[in-house]
Amino acid sequence: MFRLKGSADERLRVAESFKSALEALPEQIDVLQSIEVGINTNPCEDWDVVLTAVVPTMADVPVYAKHPAHVAAAALLGANKDMRACVDYEF
Repeated sequence: MFRLKGSADERLRVAESFKSALEALPEQIDVLQSIEVGINTNPCEDWDVVLTAVVPTMADVPVYAKHPAHVAAAALLGANKDMRACVDYEF
């Protein structure tokens, strides 16, 4: 999950750009089986973007995280990123 800085309009613009970039990643990163990205629409909540990325094994998490396409997508948050929360789990 990500909390962004800026006005509501700025946060939405950044979140939409980030979402588009992330949704293109399964075609670019072999280990990324799927990704789902949601933008918060509830003004009572503090977090702006949530994503679920599915990779085959925990060993594939750093492959996904360090892939240049993922790094470029993450860079879209730039100075607008306030906080990040992450949970990696197996099922």
